[in-house]
Amino acid sequence: MENQGISVSAKSSSNIAIVKYWGKHGDQLPNNPSVSFTLNNCFTYTYIRYDKENASGLQFLFEGKESPKFKEKINKYLEEHLDLFHFSADVVNHLTVESSNSFPHSSGIASSASSMSALVLCLLKLEKVLEHDTAPVDLRRASMLSRLASGSAARSVYPVMALWGETSSFKGSSDEFAVPLADIVAPVFKTYHDTILIVSNKEKSVSSRAGHALMDGHPMAEQRYATARYNTSRLIGALKNGNLETFIDIAESEAIQLHELMATSNPAYRLVEPNTLKITEEIGKFRYKKKVPVCFTLDAGPNVHLLYPDEFKNQVAAFVEEKLKYYCIENQYIDDFVKIF
Repeated sequence: MENQGISVSAKSSSNIAIVKYWGKHGDQLPNNPSVSFTLNNCFTYTYIRYDKENASGLQFLFEGKESPKFKEKINKYLEEHLDLFHFSADVVNHLTVESSNSFPHSSGIASSASSMSALVLCLLKLEKVLEHDTAPVDLRRASMLSRLASGSAARSVYPVMALWGETSSFKGSSDEFAVPLADIVAPVFKTYHDTILIVSNKEKSVSSRAGHALMDGHPMAEQRYATARYNTSRLIGALKNGNLETFIDIAESEAIQLHELMATSNPAYRLVEPNTLKITEEIGKFRYKKKVPVCFTLDAGPNVHLLYPDEFKNQVAAFVEEKLKYYCIENQYIDDFVKIF
């Protein structure tokens, strides 16, 4: 191979699910469909250099420092799925991968979706350079390959919103890859903000991987999957017609149910903290009193995602400053919004 000294880079965003993916089977296949917003400001930037003269094996740096744990994860992923890429194991031995997040590592925001999708996008760009192929990366293929690295990463390759998981509510949906929803959502959802309220920056006591595994044999599993399918259908309808009331109902009920599943697992566990609950209560009171269509969702952790249309950003910003930030660790929060491009 005559190519050497090739560099590629990619940026991929984190996403926040409205309908939650919780429970999987086979090779990273979801037990129910999920729908998410793609964020703009919370992203991972990844840079890959291929150099034939460097034969020391894959090297990985996270924010300038070696990360043996993540290097092992990348090596494992490539060993298991190398046949899906158009380059050989020899190429992998000549790679240097550097990665960084736009958000603080201690912010409590899960980075697996953004980091693994950014890695996959880089690998696909490298593949094209090595093949002298000038066509853009196929995002559906990128979604499928990202899914194999981290389930929710399947959704991060698309802007605005994405659906992952087969559902009769959306033609072309699949468990194998996510599909974009940008073309069907009402304009109001493309203006959405996500203010991420950092209740805790500690590492979770139970990982998402372990949480998914606890859905096997969970007494509420089948009911949960049926509810998620129903909520996906309702949400797609609400996204099309701009129904904020239905959106709010689904977003908050899905968040609450996710954490109820954790509390009823065996062994049971809780990731929410007292201030998580206080924030959600304050949001409900604010919405009722001010008639502002703001709502919350939660990821698999204690931090709260505050969701609202751009039309109400000034009112919500004042609410955050006057009330909500005091429930956050060191008054920390991150302002983000839906990624359009």
